[in-house]
Amino acid sequence: MSVTNTHKQLLGRSLALYGSGCLIFSVGAYLFIHSNLGTDPLDTFALGLMAHMPMTVGIQTLVALLCLLLIAAWTKTRVMLSPLITFFFCGSIIDGQMALDWAQYTILHSYVAMITGGFLCAYGSALIIMSNFGIRAIDLLALTMSWRRSIPFWIGKGLIEGSLLLSGWLLGGPVGVGTVCFFVMVDDLIQPMIWANICFFNLSNHAAPSAV
Repeated sequence: MSVTNTHKQLLGRSLALYGSGCLIFSVGAYLFIHSNLGTDPLDTFALGLMAHMPMTVGIQTLVALLCLLLIAAWTKTRVMLSPLITFFFCGSIIDGQMALDWAQYTILHSYVAMITGGFLCAYGSALIIMSNFGIRAIDLLALTMSWRRSIPFWIGKGLIEGSLLLSGWLLGGPVGVGTVCFFVMVDDLIQPMIWANICFFNLSNHAAPSAV
């Protein structure tokens, strides 16, 4: 097999992981929103900040950009733009589901929707990380902390999102049972899910092995 064909196969597998991850994450995020039991830590921070600043939109994008700028400064590399593709791609899928609101035709209880949504968000994030393309900005910053400071991924992600959650709460942002569920489930499950995908489903991890 030629090097070109091998490269095409690896690229195809990476994009398959990425696309699947974005779809699964977006379904999970929609179910989490549909449960109406709380916001994720980033939204808690955004809503808290909006109560004190004349900003109505774009705070999540601003946080993502700040993460990417910090990564670029820390690693002395160019700013990565692929996480923004993921941000808008997943956002578009979530918006489409919100418009259809398909979950209203199911019998999902709010807590079932919340737990299922958190699980799917974690699994989708794991697949996106394994694709090594368009890794979500906060996840990428947590991975950079892991590579640079040998901090376990889940601790790095927990520190980042925990800081957003605490700051948002202090600013008056909403914190519900869903917020805590999202924080605990997604932060703690991504790393085991990557391991399970490699060991049990024989999926390739295109990201640096040391990240997980």
